[in-house]
Amino acid sequence: MLYWIIVGLIAGWLCGKLVRGSGYGFIGDLVLGLIGAIIGGWIVRTLGIAGPTRFIGSIVVATLGAIVLVWISHLVRRAA
Repeated sequence: MLYWIIVGLIAGWLCGKLVRGSGYGFIGDLVLGLIGAIIGGWIVRTLGIAGPTRFIGSIVVATLGAIVLVWISHLVRRAA
């Protein structure tokens, strides 16, 4: 559990820096990273790629998922 909290926090922070430029706050980064990990895992499995087995790989997949999540939320906001 602690492992996924750390991965989620790092991935959310990275996504905040890459997409928005300043992050989303501690809780926002954590939630974004954890949901991103789920989305990233789904993307990796859908593409038939073996899932990450190391800490850095988990962060990369979770960050990818978080970026996709932020991108989709921007599209939904723009359409509304």
